[in-house]
Amino acid sequence: MTNNTIFDDVFRTLLEKMPELAVPLINEVFGTSYPENIEIIQKRNEHHTKQGEIITDSHLLIEDKAYHIECQSTADSSMVIRMIEYDFSISLESMRLEDGTYRMYFPHSCILYLRGNQDRKLLSVEMVMPDGSVTEYKVPAVYVGHYTKDEILQKQLFFLLPFYIMRYEKKTLDVDHSELQRMLKEYREIEKCLEEEFLEEGKEKAYRDLIELILRIGEYILRNQEKARKGLGDVMGGKVLELESDRLIQEGMKRGLECGLIQGRTQGLEQGIAQGRTQGLEQGIAKSVRALLHKGKTVEEIADLLDLTVEYVRGIQEKI
Repeated sequence: MTNNTIFDDVFRTLLEKMPELAVPLINEVFGTSYPENIEIIQKRNEHHTKQGEIITDSHLLIEDKAYHIECQSTADSSMVIRMIEYDFSISLESMRLEDGTYRMYFPHSCILYLRGNQDRKLLSVEMVMPDGSVTEYKVPAVYVGHYTKDEILQKQLFFLLPFYIMRYEKKTLDVDHSELQRMLKEYREIEKCLEEEFLEEGKEKAYRDLIELILRIGEYILRNQEKARKGLGDVMGGKVLELESDRLIQEGMKRGLECGLIQGRTQGLEQGIAQGRTQGLEQGIAKSVRALLHKGKTVEEIADLLDLTVEYVRGIQEKI
């Protein structure tokens, strides 16, 4: 991800990997009541016009309704002009002939502003027809900054969590200790909620993906504040590292057991399996240590995380 597109990249990754997280947001904005497990069809985002190609941030189909959400990192009120063009292109593709009349169905659209905290809830443009009639185009404006941490968690607006850190980007967290502790306290509560909502429900992949996106935006926003960046990584990344360690150990044990079964054919099944388990465990631990070192963890932190001695971890580090 480049710095210029990191927000768009995270937004689109959320829709690609976890489209179900967009459902509570759609319910919040448009007053619908879709269940979390409703089918979401991702329509293509490229729309060709005579002027060229238009690429929208999202184009979703839920039941018989189209939804279009654009992600905007700055509070640009002129965005509504581009929204008309986007929506017109989408509606052209859904145009139907009904009772001898062509009808264009505009999508339900909104602009998600990552920065700013304005009071305007609707952006609009008046379109004056040749006969003098006026049609008003309206699009809701949703500001991430309007939502507190508690509101996001209570309403399950987890789609907004990667962008929550942006309210801290103008604060000097490395200097203001109280503000840093406030931020870390909020993220401890966020991480605890995500464990309950995802891990305890067996949604480990979604948990990993969401945490990774939260950290990506956090690392960018806090790129010049080392203490705050490290604090956020420790709070949000610890559980992910534990899960990754468990996965690597299990993979190593599985491979070791397979080797043991092969060895068992020649040196005794029980002896081969026992040796395979031992080798697999050692391989899994070694891979876990390597992964944690790569993520910047110290030998002491790894020993504590994996319940090993410092000497054992240091021995693996030397071999690596």
